[in-house]
Amino acid sequence: MATRFRKSRRQRGSRYCGWGQIGQHRQSGSRGGVGGAGKHKHFWIRTVIEEPDHFGHDRFNSLNRNRADKWINIQGLDTIFAKHGKVEKDGKVVLNLTSLGYNKLLGGGKVESAYALQVQKVSKGARQKIEAAGGEVILNEYNTE
Repeated sequence: MATRFRKSRRQRGSRYCGWGQIGQHRQSGSRGGVGGAGKHKHFWIRTVIEEPDHFGHDRFNSLNRNRADKWINIQGLDTIFAKHGKVEKDGKVVLNLTSLGYNKLLGGGKVESAYALQVQKVSKGARQKIEAAGGEVILNEYNTE
């Protein structure tokens, strides 16, 4: 069909172009919503076909995993001890990392002094380095590693 005979050519300038009252066939209501709207309702078949893994969660990622929110390497122990550490009567150098907000002690760097550390979690490398320097690790509450 020639373009000049098409219905849309005749309706140019008629404000609605055959779509009735104001606003029909104009905004997002005519598309069924904006963005991800209707994926559980009127666009369910499209969702199943195009994005079958959209809803739900990955079974291999636990929803309540035990994560260390704040950690510290052993190379930073000297600076923290200078601010917050204390020396007990028997000469033991004590540093409570849990009260300072640290959840886990990691083994990056070198340790200079023998510390008695109180912490929730500790890595194997950090424990080995602390004990090799003559210190000890006191675990608070629980230990997952």
